[in-house]
Amino acid sequence: MTALLELKNLKTHFKRDKVSIPAVDGVDLTINKGETVALVGESGSGKSITSLSIMKLIPSPPGKIVDGSIIFNGKDLVNLNEDDMCKIRGNDISMIFQEPMTSLNPVLTIGEQIIEVLMYHQKMTRAQAVNKAVEMLEMVGFSRAKALINEYPHRLSGGMRQRVMIAIAMSCNPKLLIADEPTTALDVTIQAQILDLMKDLSKQYDTSILIITHDLGVVSEVADKVVVMYCGQVVEEALVDDLFDEPLHPYTIGLMGSIPSLEDETDRLQSIEGTVPPPEHFPTGCRFAPRCPHAFDRCREEAPSLIQMAGGRKARCFLHSDKEATL
Repeated sequence: MTALLELKNLKTHFKRDKVSIPAVDGVDLTINKGETVALVGESGSGKSITSLSIMKLIPSPPGKIVDGSIIFNGKDLVNLNEDDMCKIRGNDISMIFQEPMTSLNPVLTIGEQIIEVLMYHQKMTRAQAVNKAVEMLEMVGFSRAKALINEYPHRLSGGMRQRVMIAIAMSCNPKLLIADEPTTALDVTIQAQILDLMKDLSKQYDTSILIITHDLGVVSEVADKVVVMYCGQVVEEALVDDLFDEPLHPYTIGLMGSIPSLEDETDRLQSIEGTVPPPEHFPTGCRFAPRCPHAFDRCREEAPSLIQMAGGRKARCFLHSDKEATL
C-alpha cells in the first residue's frame, strides 16, 4: 500500500511559564491511500492536538511543533509557510471539527459556506459553485438541497449540521479527511447514518480518513486500523480485527473492558482507575503505570519503547518488550 500521510517522531509542545510542556510526544503514524485509521484515547491523550498539528492549526504561541515531520503526499508540511498550507487545507486535507455549530459561520447561509470553499480552492465561477453546492448537499442525503442552501445553521438539527460539515469537507474531493469526534452529541440513529455516509464517501472518492474518537463502537464500524494514544504517545497500533480480538496494551484492555455489552449482565461497568494526568505532570517511567494493574518496579523507573510485534502490531509495554524488536 502507498502511504499518503506519515508522522515521524512528531512532537508538539506548549509553553507555559517558560516551561515547554509535551502535549504530543514522539508520535509515529502512517495512513495509506484509501485507508481509514482511528486515533483512540481518553480526553487529554493528545488525539486532537495531533490532528491540529497535521493541519498546522496549533495556536502559536503558546503551541509549536518542536520536532519530527508530517509527510503528506511526499511533502513535509512542517516546512511549509502559511500561504502554502492554506492551499492544502480544505483542498487536499479537510477536517470536520467536534461541534458543527461552532465550526459553521452563523451569519452565512449554508450555501454561501460551501460556495466560498469551491470558489477559493477550485476556482469555480459562482454559478458553477452553486450547482456543485446543491450536488454536495444531495450527496450527503438532503432531499431539498436547493432550498437548504438559503438556510442558516441555527435552523438545522445537530445531525443535519454534521452532514453540512461533511459536504463542505468533501466538496473539493480531498485526499485526506480528518474527523474529530464526528458523532459526539448525536443520537445513536444519526451516529450510524453519519458513519455510513463517511464510509460510502471514502469508497466513492478513495479518500483516506483519520477519525479521532474515544468511542470504540465508532472504531469497530469504520476503521481499518487503530492507533491508541495515551499521554501524548502511541501505546498500541493494530488492524481493527486484531485489536478487538486481542488487545495487547493494558490501557487498550481497560478501554475494551469498559465497553457495555448486551450479552453480559452486570450491575456496574468496568473502569480504568484514576485519570489521564496533564502533560506537565506526566509520571516518570511508563506513563500508564500509576493506573496499570500489571505495573512492576521497572515500569515506574524506565520508559518503555514502542515494540514491533508479529503481524505488524505495535505495543509500548514491558510485558511484550522481551519478545520482539524495539522500533
